[in-house]
Amino acid sequence: QVQLVESGGGLVQAGGSLRLSCAASGSIFSINNMGWYRQAPGKQREVVATITNAGGTIYADSVKGRFTISRDRAKNTVYLQINSLKPEDTAVYYCASLLTVVPPRPSYWGQGTQVTVSS
Repeated sequence: QVQLVESGGGLVQAGGSLRLSCAASGSIFSINNMGWYRQAPGKQREVVATITNAGGTIYADSVKGRFTISRDRAKNTVYLQINSLKPEDTAVYYCASLLTVVPPRPSYWGQGTQVTVSS
């Protein structure tokens, strides 16, 4: 079992920045790939960024140049730096451990953290 706990969400004005964190615990030896997803009200959950065991990253077109995924293995934590926030970035953000990156296949989910961007 793997436990994932997100933090760092909040209310921010358009143009602002946030850094989301996802701390992993439990059977973390089984975690190779990680991803961040988001789900806006009335919309399907979508993947926004993934990172492989080797540090390779993939981003959704809608967030390229604004979002950066990274990981700190010593802390068993994955981060999502979000810059130049837009109102359309408002969503619940989830981290997930991934069985594969292409396509992204989640194995475990965190509980989510709310990001709200005001215009």
